Amino acid sequence: MLGFLIRFIPRAVGQGIPLMYGSVGETLTEKSGHLNLGTAGIMYVGGICGVIGAFLYETGRKTLNPFLGIAIPLVCCLVGSLLMGLLYCFLTVSLRANQNVTGLAMTTFGIGFGNFFGGSLIKLSHADLPSIALSKTSALFAAKLPFAGSLGWVGKIFFSYSFLAYAAILIALGVSYVLNHTRTGLNLRAVGESPATADAAGINVTRYKYTATCIGAMISGLGGLYYVFDYASGVWSNNAFGDRGWLAIALVIFTIWQPVHSIWASIAFGGLYILHMFIPAGTNLAIKEIYQMAPFLATILMLILTSINNKRENQPPASLGLSYFREDR
Repeated sequence: MLGFLIRFIPRAVGQGIPLMYGSVGETLTEKSGHLNLGTAGIMYVGGICGVIGAFLYETGRKTLNPFLGIAIPLVCCLVGSLLMGLLYCFLTVSLRANQNVTGLAMTTFGIGFGNFFGGSLIKLSHADLPSIALSKTSALFAAKLPFAGSLGWVGKIFFSYSFLAYAAILIALGVSYVLNHTRTGLNLRAVGESPATADAAGINVTRYKYTATCIGAMISGLGGLYYVFDYASGVWSNNAFGDRGWLAIALVIFTIWQPVHSIWASIAFGGLYILHMFIPAGTNLAIKEIYQMAPFLATILMLILTSINNKRENQPPASLGLSYFREDR
């Protein structure tokens, strides 16, 4: 049993960290009253922007400066994700476009953007396979704590992860603290519940919506960066992200809009996502497909339970998905 946990938990954590980034970023966005269904596209853009920065820096160099090797992809990822967040805000806050349609368009655009530049880099690298491997940069991002190997199973389960994994936990805790224990968080939650009331109280609704959505997009983009350079060992392949962006949005419902819950919930989702790899199913592919439905079934079950247990604190922000027209006050 211990051997199974040693193999299973690190894989579940590695699978869950991108979901944690995506869900925390989306939760912060939704607290402002915005439903950003473009999270999948933002994660994709964050990943490819990091790959572009790493490719330009790594190509032609035998050794990398550790600081620049991490800083360049990280900054490129954050800038690309920020631009996606600004684009979404411009369309939905300034132009008051439909949030659902805009989010879906952002996902389509983000995936197309990633595939276009990913395919271009693959051609530039003259790779034999339809992928590009940035192993030097990946080694920097995937570096583990040096003392993890000397702690046995404790080290493997708790200390065998990269800095981005621990950063995801710190960001989730930080966002939770800001939302629940600061005036800024109180104002943001007020904007999400009733922007007209917040506006009447002197809160700059537009500024809070822009800030929360853009920071949320940058956090989500880090999930794409982690997936490429840590989980996928620096290998970029078009359409390799799968449905992780949508799972991150589902995780927001599962955590009842509480970022701190995403720490354990994302790991649980990551475990459910890879469960089919650890449960023997023989040659019966239908059984494996049923196992792969586990995270989505868990989301549906949580949605049902949340609807039955109709507590206000377990519900989404009251103005979620609704554009704010100041003239309607």
